[in-house]
Amino acid sequence: MSTPRSRRDWIVDSALFVLAAAFGLWLATARTQWWPMPEPAWLFVLDQIAGALGCAALWFRRRWPVRLAVVLIALSTFSELIAGAAMAALFTVAVHRPPRVTGLLFAGGLVAAIGFQLLRPDPDAPAYLMLAFGLVVQSAVVGWGLAIHHRRNLLVSLQERAVRAAREEIAREMHDVLGHRLSLLSVHAGALEYRPDAPAEEIARAAKVIRESSHQALQDLREVIGVLRAPVDERPQPGVGDLTALVDESRLAGMRVEFSRELTGEPPDTLGRAAYRIVQESLTNARKHAPGAVVEIEVDGAPGDGLRVEVRNASTGGPVGDGQGLIGLTERAALAGGRLSHGPDAAGDWRVSAWLPWPP
Repeated sequence: MSTPRSRRDWIVDSALFVLAAAFGLWLATARTQWWPMPEPAWLFVLDQIAGALGCAALWFRRRWPVRLAVVLIALSTFSELIAGAAMAALFTVAVHRPPRVTGLLFAGGLVAAIGFQLLRPDPDAPAYLMLAFGLVVQSAVVGWGLAIHHRRNLLVSLQERAVRAAREEIAREMHDVLGHRLSLLSVHAGALEYRPDAPAEEIARAAKVIRESSHQALQDLREVIGVLRAPVDERPQPGVGDLTALVDESRLAGMRVEFSRELTGEPPDTLGRAAYRIVQESLTNARKHAPGAVVEIEVDGAPGDGLRVEVRNASTGGPVGDGQGLIGLTERAALAGGRLSHGPDAAGDWRVSAWLPWPP
């Protein structure tokens, strides 16, 4: 079942029909008043019928664009009044079909033009001049259609890229936020599993952290999902001002964290958010891959000098977790115009270092 024409479709289809019909009428008038009539006389009558049917057939160009173009181009080997309809059909193919198909029909149009000159040569105009004129017109029509075709493909590609970028951003947010919360749950649930004889006070404290972390994980998940609905300016975003709470939360989970912050003013929201995610992911990795190690966090910077974030922890020799989390942080830093590196330093400790541009 074909899609109903929109108002714009009706306007375009009507315009192409009128242009093709007007071009055919002009050719018919010129043939009867200034140019020699074809022989035999019935050929001109047949030409007029073909031209009228060709213009009427343009209303089906959206349903069968290639078939219609093939038929009209074939008829143009003997009918000159169908030329306008044939060009409209060729334009439709150039817009809506792959360039390879357009190229084949373009070549077919040239063959049809040569055939017309062989079947109905004009005694008052050299054949090469008429062929050159037809080539120019046909090239202009195809070029215009291909330009529209490539522009539409570009717009579709940009839209798909924007959707893909949005999905990747949401995936990074979910990984950063939920990975941190779930790692806290894992630490405390593991403590309860391996120390069932712990004092009731410790069990109650661990249960409280699990309950609070579960609640906060749900809240964070709602915020991430809200990205799909809320305008950019209305999204709740963490920043460097939230780092103290993040560090306190990790200390409450049993991590040993040393945190220093030396900032001249408050960085822009985008930089603050990137710094927060870098520290959050680094704490998550340290908790999973270097349990018990001291984590040192340094955040400093000033307008014009940039924002520097560095997180270090002793390596345990196990996996360092340089997977999707760190890849996402590297991409996040690059999108902010900065850079991020990670890996063991000269002392063998694991180090994540980032620099982000802070405008003056």
